[in-house]
Amino acid sequence: MAEQLYRNADNLDMVEQPATSVEQRRAKRYTLLIRAAKLVTPSGEFLGVIRDASETGISMRIFHRMPDCGSIWLELQNGDRYGVELRWQDGDRAGFRFASPADIKRIIESPSRFAKRPVRLNLTAAAEVECLGHREYATIQDISQQGAKVACSSSFATDQRVKLSAAGLPGTCAKVRWRRDGTCGLVFEETLQFEELARIARDLQRRP
Repeated sequence: MAEQLYRNADNLDMVEQPATSVEQRRAKRYTLLIRAAKLVTPSGEFLGVIRDASETGISMRIFHRMPDCGSIWLELQNGDRYGVELRWQDGDRAGFRFASPADIKRIIESPSRFAKRPVRLNLTAAAEVECLGHREYATIQDISQQGAKVACSSSFATDQRVKLSAAGLPGTCAKVRWRRDGTCGLVFEETLQFEELARIARDLQRRP
């Protein structure tokens, strides 16, 4: 039920300024318990946690400085997307204003035809896959807390154990779940922590 997901109160608007500012405007704010999401930008896709939402925008916990970029899309776990503009960033918190009116009720309830699914980041990053002492170059195409999609030349067997490594991603043991058209799906033997994945994604997409 939506009532279990948030509480609302007349409070200071968290979109325009950090909480310490005296210039904040009053607006109805909805405090979410936790809502994982990703920010899709021309510089890559990045993880965050929505903490507050209102009719004007959201505040999020993020895990690194946002890169300088143009348009930003907020994508929820159910696939809904909202254009947003970065208004401020203070340490691990940031405020975003909606580019156009948003359905706050839908954001809070986040209806979906699917069971709750992990946030998956689409990216392109050079990597290495090691199996039975043999290493080969590969390309990570997406990554989540539970696994990754990798393009490589070898046809690994289903359930074969491999080790995936990349810049910012230490050797991570995984098993091959599926193979298809030169790609394979890997399931990590140990689930990545959300904050850990956020920083790995930043490093994988870091520009020289």
